[in-house]
Amino acid sequence: MSENFFLDNPDLQFRLEQLDLREVLEFKEKGYSEAAVYPGAPRNYPDAKDNYRIVLGVMGEICGEIVAPRAAEADDEGAHFSDGVVTYAAATQDAIDAFRQAELFGAMLPREFGGLNLPESVYSMLVEIVSRAESGLMTIYGLQEIADMIEEYASDEDKARVLPRMARGEASGAMILTEADAGSDLGAVATRATLDEATGKWHLNGVKRFITNGLADVSVVLARSEEGSTDARGLSMFLVEKDETVKIRRIEHKMGIKSSPTCEIQYNNTPATLIGKRRFGLMRYAMNLMNGARLAVAAQALGIAEAAYREADDYSKERIQFGKPIRVLPAVGRLLLSMKVDLEATRALLSETSRWVDLWKVYEKALNRGDAPDESAARARLKQAQTLAETMTPMVKYCSTEMGNRVCYQSMQVHGGVGYMHEFNIERLFRDVRITNIYEGTSQLQVVAAIGKLLNHSLDPLLADWAAASYPADMTAERAILGELTGVFQAAAVALKAQPERDRVDYYACDLVDCAVWLVNSWLLLRDTNLLESKKSVARAYIASIAPRLRASAEVVVGANPVPLEAIPVLLG
Repeated sequence: MSENFFLDNPDLQFRLEQLDLREVLEFKEKGYSEAAVYPGAPRNYPDAKDNYRIVLGVMGEICGEIVAPRAAEADDEGAHFSDGVVTYAAATQDAIDAFRQAELFGAMLPREFGGLNLPESVYSMLVEIVSRAESGLMTIYGLQEIADMIEEYASDEDKARVLPRMARGEASGAMILTEADAGSDLGAVATRATLDEATGKWHLNGVKRFITNGLADVSVVLARSEEGSTDARGLSMFLVEKDETVKIRRIEHKMGIKSSPTCEIQYNNTPATLIGKRRFGLMRYAMNLMNGARLAVAAQALGIAEAAYREADDYSKERIQFGKPIRVLPAVGRLLLSMKVDLEATRALLSETSRWVDLWKVYEKALNRGDAPDESAARARLKQAQTLAETMTPMVKYCSTEMGNRVCYQSMQVHGGVGYMHEFNIERLFRDVRITNIYEGTSQLQVVAAIGKLLNHSLDPLLADWAAASYPADMTAERAILGELTGVFQAAAVALKAQPERDRVDYYACDLVDCAVWLVNSWLLLRDTNLLESKKSVARAYIASIAPRLRASAEVVVGANPVPLEAIPVLLG
């Protein structure tokens, strides 16, 4: 039986149907004027949505028919390293070739470079599908974010040279930031960028570590351009095209995503071109890259979790104990219900977050080009979209990756002892998902990124809009609960912000971010009940499970008990 990882996922199809991109596409599709120039460009909004369904369906078919059946093979073989040369596993290379033949690269690039001009919202769905099939492959396909950044900030000459190659899938990409002593603290990057004043050319020298897809043909590299600087203000972003001066010193032997080569790279007077402005490398360009990468990793974790849930669901039907399938046992049923509801809540959050990111992007570009119809209104909308995108992006990265780890754990519990065996897919998924709440910023860093916005009540206007909306009459009880929980969350935010001791704010930030994630997910699921009858059961189950936890976490935040903080120096030295 043929498999299609888009068409067999009703919730993913629902997300596409309910996703309102009209405002985004008016800007992104330039009033649908490109239909006269490019045969594949949509003529109107329904046509654009049809195009997205087709693209997602093609990706779903390739992932279901070609990629997923060989995922274990890709994991077993892994990436290869010999004499400084890195190559993909055979199954990985075949998957890349299939994507290239289907013209699925260049997803977000404009059509002038041969791209598909997809919004972030739809690209996130593609990444989820790929990740469900083979999560290591996602780190190759998902690095198209760098093409989007090159298109936004690089010179016209650089764009014309590299972007068409990337759109055709002829040149892979990598985002090269991390060093041995500069992981979370990227302001400590030491790789040097030196400008030859006589020729006007830049050259890089230094070593980068833990570089995903480090064999890439085209890379964006964070390096120190300002001599004598020691902080983020001395960093710039550079475009590098692989040549003989780029040496791969080793690849890492990892717990999971083994098909993805993670490289240590040395630059030896490597030619490079400056992207954008000097000194903006970390604070603008790298942060923009990481925001996009965090969405991609959230989608990756969601895809892995979807695969893990399906493994558990199938196994629970086949495994007979005590004379019946184990899925009818309450303990197993609870695990399966938790997985399913968490998946749908997280997918709703990712979809909503991606839409605000899309709005941020299109309004920022319109204002930079000077073609916004009403500049004052556009600036107000940009400010709103940017605030919400910057708040919700770390929230969804935190939520999705923690959820992914939890679902894979639960799926292994459903499998019992056999799940621990290499022959079962859940063993691979369990290993693969573990990186998602580590790279592109650990869960703890996502909390740090979100907490300032939450303490400044960034979500309040959105929560007010949802509270004022209409919902089905038979969801009145859930609507009342969410009204109460919104007040509980806001009171906790006020209490934490009023704490005079910064250490105490930081210590209890995680509890407040948990409350925010649960609350936003609940409102999103309640909103879905206006559109789909089956969402009522999902919303009821989710709200019933998080309501007591949210109240308890909010109580912890309000109390902000100093005892655990005081114990740290005593117990940990």
